[in-house]
Amino acid sequence: MKKQLVISVMSKDRPGIVADITGTILDLDGDLADLNQSVLGGYFSMILIAEFDEKVTPEDVIARFSHIKSETKIEANIKEMAVPLETLKNKLPKETFVVTGQGENRKGLVKIMGDFFNQRNINILDLVTTRDHKLYTMIFQVDLSNVDSVETMRNDLAMLGEQEELDLVLQHNDIFRATHEIGTPFDQDIRE
Repeated sequence: MKKQLVISVMSKDRPGIVADITGTILDLDGDLADLNQSVLGGYFSMILIAEFDEKVTPEDVIARFSHIKSETKIEANIKEMAVPLETLKNKLPKETFVVTGQGENRKGLVKIMGDFFNQRNINILDLVTTRDHKLYTMIFQVDLSNVDSVETMRNDLAMLGEQEELDLVLQHNDIFRATHEIGTPFDQDIRE
């Protein structure tokens, strides 16, 4: 019998860290199912889902990480998945939208948006932010299943944007992905 573990890893970034982490998974005869990795401010972070034999415990994985020869310490947090990944995959709610926000950087912008969504019982599915000099950009993937009217949501976002001096745009997730993914058929036609 197999089990799936969600593994969150953080360390000071360095060459070879992906090979070390995935090598540890392989050494335990683990099979990678999903992985997302990023480097922020010189710190590496990865979250992955791997499938292991029933006998492999989270403590086994942490022990193997601690034996990686490295000047940078690898910190890991591991949980066993209650629901198999195959059941969860590609199950974005039908009403998944993307809200992009941009404005002059100041403290509390993500909190303002978090409060806005929370007050409307809107779940944030994914979030990416970046600061470039004085410009702050936020991209929220949100579930609007509990919203009665997308038009009301647009109006509320417009009012919030005016109040907080933010450019806020609401798009359906499918439209956002079609216009922002690399390798769309349009891009391929240009290259040919």
